[in-house]
Parts: sequence; C-alpha cells; structure tokens
Amino acid sequence: MDDTRAPHHRKPRMGVLLVNLGSPQAPTPGAIRRYLREFLSDRRVIELPRILWLSILYLFVLPLRPRRIAAAYQAIWTDEGSPLAVHTRGLATQLQQRLTSELPGDVEVAWAMRYGQPSIASRLAHLRDAGVERLLVIPLYPQYSGSTTASVFDAVTRTLQSWRWIPELRFVNAYHDHPAYIAALADSLRDASVQAQDKPPHLVMSFHGVPERYIEQGDPYFCHAHKTARLLAESLELDGPHYSVSFQSQFGKAKWVGPSTSDTMTRLATQGIHQVQVICPGFAADCIETLEEIQIENAEIFKAAGGHALDYVPALNASDRHVDLMSQLVQMHAAGWPELHGDSAQADRDAVPARVASLQRTH
Repeated sequence: MDDTRAPHHRKPRMGVLLVNLGSPQAPTPGAIRRYLREFLSDRRVIELPRILWLSILYLFVLPLRPRRIAAAYQAIWTDEGSPLAVHTRGLATQLQQRLTSELPGDVEVAWAMRYGQPSIASRLAHLRDAGVERLLVIPLYPQYSGSTTASVFDAVTRTLQSWRWIPELRFVNAYHDHPAYIAALADSLRDASVQAQDKPPHLVMSFHGVPERYIEQGDPYFCHAHKTARLLAESLELDGPHYSVSFQSQFGKAKWVGPSTSDTMTRLATQGIHQVQVICPGFAADCIETLEEIQIENAEIFKAAGGHALDYVPALNASDRHVDLMSQLVQMHAAGWPELHGDSAQADRDAVPARVASLQRTH
C-alpha cells in the first residue's frame, strides 16, 4: 500500500502539475478504443442520462469509431509518440529548468493526462514521494469548461481523498485573458505571417466546441473563448472583417455552439477569400484536433469550396513563450509560498523535521 503519511523526514518543496487531455498510447483501434472508453465515460464530458449514453457508447461508438479515426491518428503520429504527449512532456521539462533557475526554493514539475497515461494518480504519487507539500495544479485549458477543467479537479481531488495526508492545494481554473497568454498567441501569429503579402490573410480563431446546453447551464467557456479572441484581435490591431471566431470538433446530435469551423471555411471561400490563417487558442499543445482536423480536413474543405491555401499556426507547445506564460502563472498562483521567496519562512519549514523528531523523543 502507498505511504501517504506526512513527509516529516523529507525536505519540503513545491510541486507543479501540468495536466492535458490525453491521447491513445498507440494509433491503433485497440488503443484508441481504450482511450475513448475512459474519455467518453466521464460524466463531465457527456451529460446525457447515464443508461442512455452508456448504451450508445458501448453499442455504437466504441465498436465503430476507433477504426474510423485510426488513420487520422496514424497521419499525425511521431516517432516519439502522440504529439500531445510529446509537447506536454517538453513543456514540463522546460518549465522545470526555468523554475529551477528562477526560484530560490525547490520545485518539482510533473505532467499528466486526464485520460490515458501518465495518469493523474501516478503523477500525484510521484510528487508526494518527491516531498511536495505545496501543490499547484495547472490544467492546460486556457478557457474554463466543466467538461475539461472541472474534470481535472475531480480527478485530482478523487485521488487525494484516499490519502491520509494531503498537500496544500491550489488550482488554476483559467488563463484565457492573461496578458502573457495573449502576447504569446500574438507573437506566434506575427512569426507565422507571410511577409511578402500585400494583404494579410483572413484570420480564423478556432476553439473546441461544446454543446449549447452547457453554456445555458452556466458554463463560461463560450464567453472565455470570445474574450480571448477579442483580446488577441486587439493585440494584432484587427477589426471585425479581418478575422472570424469558430468552433470545431462537434460530436453527436446535440446542438453545439457555433459557427462551426468547417462551415466558416466554406463561407469564407465562397466569399472570395483565397487564403486563411488558422490558430486554435484553446489548445495548449498540438493534437489530432489541430494537426488532422484543421491542417488536413478543414484545409480540404476550404479548397473544395474555392479557397487556395489554409495556413495553420502551431499551438504554443513547448515554446519559450509558453514556458514564459507557465512560469508567470506559477509565480502568480503560488504567491506567498516559501519556494518563491527564499526568506526565513523557507528556513522555518526546513527546520520542521528536526523539531518533530525532537518532540517525538521527548514524548
């Protein structure tokens, strides 16, 4: 059984856990089926009546969908594995190096996937074993949604419920309007711009979609997405006719927020716009939704409707800009913790194990 006792005899430190959505372990129908079973069984993701949805999931989705989308995963897979896992791991590695150089106290950075591997439970155990007493969880979803951000909170707290001793816990629930996030997106677009053009391409900001009823029930995701888009457009000095906001990845027969990205591509092409630049601000790292759905599928839709070229701007991934943003989020949300200051508070915390041992000998 895991040892979840208080870490009296270990040097205390701060932990940072980056959490992304997840992906299959391999681009095969079997691995995709296992991933989809976990993902689509989450009550936060699918809010239909349980018996109805499980019947659909096991009778139709899991038997059919993995084979349909295996080719899409194979098209974007890398020698190192899933792009989402590769970029998330790279971001955590770079953030560890940055915080180690920037902060006076000990920090341990780990990464996990909400669905699939490495699991949140396994990475929490790693952080516990590393002596983490203060934990900051950063879901890599800039815009809050109950179907994503809240699901990470569920998984973290479900694991901690089984521990006798739990770390001090802080949780980032959104950063859709953080200045460093907007600046990073704007800079990535400027870098990707084609300098030789007399007229810049129309910009499409494509966010992951959610069912409309989630918004009607109070989910702020739609508002967060539009605020991100507005701030990004202002940063780039774009007015309304020169950019569009759309939503992708609809699933099932429910009514989703719109307009859809595929409909937007068709509309722009039929209006005589021959080149579009697409960025997906809701995705912290490239994955099947960006590399296959946007860069391949929607590019074909745009060209079939009369467009000439779709230029996809990569997600922030493990770029220096992304590391800058994560470092700022850590230092903002961990304010007051001794690892950020290196003052007498850290010395006091380091002295705790010795004091505890002295008290144990006394009694």
